[in-house]
Amino acid sequence: MDSSTPVTKTISLKPYGIDGATVHYQLPPQELHEITVRNGMGSTASSGALAVNTGKFTGRSPLDRFIVHDEKTEDKVWWGNINIPFEADAFSKLKKKITNYLSEKELYVRDSYACADDNYRLNIRVINEYPWSNMFAYNMFLRPTEEELQSFDPEWTILNAPGFMADPAVDGTRQSNFAILSFTEKTIIIGGTGYTGEIKKGIFSALNFILPVEKETMPMHCSANVGDNGETAIFFGLSGTGKTTLSADPERKLIGDDEHGWTKENTIFNFEGGCYAKVINLSSENEPDIYNAIKPGAILENVILDADGNVDFKDTSITQNTRVSYPIDHIDNIQEPSVGKNPKNIFFLTADAFGVLPPISRLTPGQAAYHFISGYTAKVAGTEAGVTEPQPSFSACFGAPFMPLHPTKYAEMLSAKMQEAGVNVWLINTGWTGGPYGIGTRMKLKYTRAMISAAMNGKLPQEISPENYHIHSVFGVAQPRSCPGVPTQVLSPRATWNNDEGYYATANKLARSFKENFKKFESYASEEIMNGQPLLG
Repeated sequence: MDSSTPVTKTISLKPYGIDGATVHYQLPPQELHEITVRNGMGSTASSGALAVNTGKFTGRSPLDRFIVHDEKTEDKVWWGNINIPFEADAFSKLKKKITNYLSEKELYVRDSYACADDNYRLNIRVINEYPWSNMFAYNMFLRPTEEELQSFDPEWTILNAPGFMADPAVDGTRQSNFAILSFTEKTIIIGGTGYTGEIKKGIFSALNFILPVEKETMPMHCSANVGDNGETAIFFGLSGTGKTTLSADPERKLIGDDEHGWTKENTIFNFEGGCYAKVINLSSENEPDIYNAIKPGAILENVILDADGNVDFKDTSITQNTRVSYPIDHIDNIQEPSVGKNPKNIFFLTADAFGVLPPISRLTPGQAAYHFISGYTAKVAGTEAGVTEPQPSFSACFGAPFMPLHPTKYAEMLSAKMQEAGVNVWLINTGWTGGPYGIGTRMKLKYTRAMISAAMNGKLPQEISPENYHIHSVFGVAQPRSCPGVPTQVLSPRATWNNDEGYYATANKLARSFKENFKKFESYASEEIMNGQPLLG
């Protein structure tokens, strides 16, 4: 929907238990921007983008995300530290507190939807306390037309009240902030945090349950783009691994940068209508697409502006998790609608803080399933509350924080689809080279781009032979001996260290971490998957 399209529909919030509120329905982003600035909740950057501070929370708070434990979820959700149960009665009481809190307030309501493929569309109503949170919802979800709005029937509701603080002793939360999903009520309640990422991740967590359980569709925490040849590439990776950066390729059309579905018809569709990119150390040279997307309509989060409104992207005094959200059409080269066919290459992105994984390696089907279930990366500073430096981390399916089902359910779906589509799977280390974090340096973006381009354009050998690939002695992955645009030495992590003893000691240490982490999955894993584990360690 065009942001200037007038909206004639009005709605009441009384069905939600919200009384006496002044409702601003479907306001265009420029108006929400103006209200935010007028209310002293943000300022305008020199680029024309809105700059806001999200307050105490500048990242997700994983230990404060809950799923309601009831008949619908009891036997399906993988309960634990990721999917923390919350009692249905406690949810109802807390929801009533939030609706009472929102009553009599000035509220911002938006109808939108997720899933670019009409066969999988999920209608959403977002009720926000803050205008800029509503603008975020405009950016990140898909936008109905005026005609669609007239008969719009929301299936899910998000109640977003950053100013509402829970009482843990009474409400059953861990602390004053929370994000809670109820699959029975089809409602998400968020309170005590202004971090907008909770809004979109709530819906994506819901879809990561609904799509495999009800729609035979594989949900993926990934970005995707498509080439002129019609072949789709998929990029798995957590925040900070380069997922957004690497999929915004001027030579290819962007499908989406964070969450997708892989359907039974073998198509790929975007969940969302925008991008939510990290902007730490952003430059026009390295990431022109993201840099140029920062213009009126975009929202900058937790950045530092000078007196003239210029952003210092190197300044991390608020957080290292500085962000920008923008509608996907701020990117010039996008796929419309956000749907792709013919997936041919899958890239697993990892920011290896140990600096021992090759910058690119080819995986066998067994290795692909093993690495997908493992989901190794480093937690990059600022992405989660309390993380101040990179930490080695395993996140099943490269998205465990958003996956309500057991990881093996997603791995089985992916494995079946990989074989059906005949895709090549590559492991890409966007992390450290020449030594671990603190000694080595971050892999140059231009080299990573060159490696990915070579893989997608068929310039890396198809046949895994001794002439073409070196089999890594610790991890068993196939390391290309040469790659266009990349110095040969860069392809060998051992060579970049110039310290064989230190390298192999560290590589074996990481391999042991892989095996230790995988013990909890071994009883579910086939022989082929187990054969994909590191050779040593």
